[in-house]
Amino acid sequence: MTETETDIATQLLDAALLHVPFDGWSETAFRAAIEDVGVAPALARGLYPRGAVDLAAAFHRRGDDAMAEAFKAQDLSDMRFRDKVTLAVRLRLEAVDDKEAVRRGATLFALPMHAAEGARLIWGTSDRIWTELGDSSRDINWYTKRATLAGVYSSTVLYWLGDDSLDHQATWAFLDRRIGDVMQIEKVKAQVRKAPGLGPLMKGAEKLLSRVQPPQPKRDDLPGGWTVPR
Repeated sequence: MTETETDIATQLLDAALLHVPFDGWSETAFRAAIEDVGVAPALARGLYPRGAVDLAAAFHRRGDDAMAEAFKAQDLSDMRFRDKVTLAVRLRLEAVDDKEAVRRGATLFALPMHAAEGARLIWGTSDRIWTELGDSSRDINWYTKRATLAGVYSSTVLYWLGDDSLDHQATWAFLDRRIGDVMQIEKVKAQVRKAPGLGPLMKGAEKLLSRVQPPQPKRDDLPGGWTVPR
């Protein structure tokens, strides 16, 4: 994507956000954005082939980018690991300027035909958070970490959407409880590893699962791919 195309893609997304509270992530909002920006429909469709669905996905990934930038600016030197995870999720939610756009997105990606896309976006957010945390796992833990965080993040988003407490304090308390639940699971796993009889079994299973590899990064120098607009 050229710099000009990136600028137009950004303008279309910004324009669409003005219509989403009224029309949702819909074809109506997509066409209104095209008219507001004044670009050729064919160019807009080339940037966002699926129309509003791609706009909603781009809006989600924009939040991931904002979270990553905010996280890099934090002083994490005296922070526990669980608090770093909590902070990353909180920063991701605080990166949202328009809660209604997220609400409309949740509605869109709850539809059966778009549910897989919604799951990919949530997974992408979890992956981005673990990447910012410096995760270096290259086995089954790569998957379990992201799957667990995806569950925490998605449930927290749903709670946050209905939270009207001051400064979303109820959401942050909910998030802390969810992270605490995950940490308890990890403690139980550690205890099972030490349990007589079960320890060797767990080690054998983990040795087998250690052969599972995460997906390899996509090479940019190979043909046949394209960049999804952000």
